Amino acid sequence: MNDDRLAGPILADTPLREKVLRRLRNRPTTRGAAILLGVLVLLALLAPLIAPQNPYDLAALSVMDNRLAPGEQGMAGLRFWLGSDAQGRDMLSAILYGLRTSLLVGLISTLGALVVGVTAGLVAAQFGGAIDALMMRVVDFMLGFPSILIALVLLASIGRGVDKVILAIVLVQWAQYARLMRAAALVERRKEYIEAAVNFGLPTRYIMFVHLLPNSIGSVLVVSTVSIASAITLEATLSFLGVGVPVTQPSLGLLIANGFEFLLSGEYWIAVFPGLALVALIMSLNIVGDRLRRSLNVRA
Repeated sequence: MNDDRLAGPILADTPLREKVLRRLRNRPTTRGAAILLGVLVLLALLAPLIAPQNPYDLAALSVMDNRLAPGEQGMAGLRFWLGSDAQGRDMLSAILYGLRTSLLVGLISTLGALVVGVTAGLVAAQFGGAIDALMMRVVDFMLGFPSILIALVLLASIGRGVDKVILAIVLVQWAQYARLMRAAALVERRKEYIEAAVNFGLPTRYIMFVHLLPNSIGSVLVVSTVSIASAITLEATLSFLGVGVPVTQPSLGLLIANGFEFLLSGEYWIAVFPGLALVALIMSLNIVGDRLRRSLNVRA
């Protein structure tokens, strides 16, 4: 019962962790992406402290400062280094606050989908039979439709809001975790230490969450590292289409949507700068997540 496998081969192998960190450090692209990601996260966390303006405080906005070009100075003396939008908001401040919303939605929705999917996959693998068949049919149904289509239908029914967007993303992402968790747990259930736990008469919940879960969740955690970027991309798409976050708490996707109509009139900065921030965030997340996935892959 004290087999080292109980701690999980990926989580417990100290040399493997050191090897992963060494791989991450020795690759310039990954190191640069990690630094960029850290800077973006830090800027998002410190947005209320470093943003030149609270872009959602109506008292701080002036209609006379709308659509100013990058570097121009407003009526109140504030210099808009990245320009201003149609409402007179400082684009730099709006991007910093938009980063907060995008990261918040991405992290919470991925965590929620991970919890739901892991639990469903674990239950399906442990009990099998009709429960397993029913859950897998639900998973097949969810994976058979495009994620954006399911999220659009759901948000069209329940309305806009950060919490509603998170709920929609959880609904479309949990199925992939459930399938991965079930596959990994089925492999672990055939091993001797699980059979020994069953023969000793240990409670089912104890076997599931103390023995089966730690040894099966490694591959699912690896996939989740790249799913955060997918969640942010989905939220940005929904917000761009007008069914995502509200205007009172816009994300990068909504900022791009607000500036899209001004591209042809020459005010490119209203959409381009939030777009560049979104690309940088997703690119850095994908590079770091993909490198973690490759490094944590025991077979590789």
